[in-house]
Amino acid sequence: MSTTDDNNDLRGGDSEETTSNKKECIPCEQNNVDKITEGITNVAIQDDNTSICASCGKEGNSDNMNTCNKCKSVKYCNAACKKKHRSKHKKACERRVAELHEEALFKDPPPSEECPLCFLSMPIDLTQSTFEICCGKLICNGCNYAMQMSEGKDLCAFCRTPPAYSTEERVKRVEKLMDKGNGEAFNHLAGFYSLGVRGLPVDQQKANELLLKTGELGYAKGYYNLGNSFHQGRGVERDGKKAKYYYELAAMGGDVIARHDLGCIEGQAGIIDRALKHSMIAARAGYKESLDNVKQGFMNGFVTKDEYANTLSGYHERQKEMKSEERDKAAASGRFSRV
Repeated sequence: MSTTDDNNDLRGGDSEETTSNKKECIPCEQNNVDKITEGITNVAIQDDNTSICASCGKEGNSDNMNTCNKCKSVKYCNAACKKKHRSKHKKACERRVAELHEEALFKDPPPSEECPLCFLSMPIDLTQSTFEICCGKLICNGCNYAMQMSEGKDLCAFCRTPPAYSTEERVKRVEKLMDKGNGEAFNHLAGFYSLGVRGLPVDQQKANELLLKTGELGYAKGYYNLGNSFHQGRGVERDGKKAKYYYELAAMGGDVIARHDLGCIEGQAGIIDRALKHSMIAARAGYKESLDNVKQGFMNGFVTKDEYANTLSGYHERQKEMKSEERDKAAASGRFSRV
């Protein structure tokens, strides 16, 4: 900055000698800049894959170094350095893990699932869709209604397979889908054990094991249902902390009702800012009860006008994405028997 200012001052002078000196220095200055830039570039290239051991300070190749398993933010020469530094790193590690969890919890959820036939966003209310145990597809009731109104009658709207008429056949189809890694199939069988239906005994512990597998396979509703088990004490001791943990996993996976319930939990604990964060995310995903909570927060002065307007706009947009004439007719008919 100072060099440029000096040159601006000199430019207004009458000295030819000054002008001449300035012209001679330009190539020299430019050459120095080029060398400095080249040096910085070379350092950046050299350091791109180099890390420093958080314990002993030695440099090493990042790919060959040990990384903290929890926070993923520091590296070590080897397991010995990692173990030696553990006590010093513990507090910073826990703080960073908490920060990463918050970032993941409150970031935008994944896109909502679409019906594989009409390609509209799936309804939030699970009673408005059907899991087909023949092909493993979740079909909205609008498409099921259209099939029932056609020559298809009881055929699966997606794969045209007739329904299973025996209990044994139903369970067999579900287990076949489980062998293929279908997360909803695990959730489906968990429901059988939880209720003691389809010829299976009531076994809440078995149901919870299946729900855990459901969540691990990427079907967020499994984590939500497992959270409900801990919340209600179904097959496990009641544990609010574990219930919240699984609700959070479900919410991060895109489960809207889990997100709403988290808002309620935080609100009941008096943590209003977190409660409203959850409610605004769930409301933008189309959940009416969460929108009501955001509206109340706005009336009480905890939500700004812009936040409420954006949430309301997102809610109506998602409602449009989930609405169709066939779905309205299906809801009015109340005639679905496929489960």
